[in-house]
Amino acid sequence: MPKISLDMPKEILDDLKIHIGDSKKFVSVADAIRTACRKMLDQLDIIDYRQGRIGDKNDK
Repeated sequence: MPKISLDMPKEILDDLKIHIGDSKKFVSVADAIRTACRKMLDQLDIIDYRQGRIGDKNDK
């Protein structure tokens, strides 16, 4: 899996870390960021479908 690095405001990272750990929604910061990216891409696919830029919601 490719690795990336990014800059993120401390306030966002602090908020994100509230949801990370045992008995929380995400197991790591990387897991939370991957999940957020997948959700955003799904939403963009829906927008593209509605705008007629893709023929089927599952087209990539």
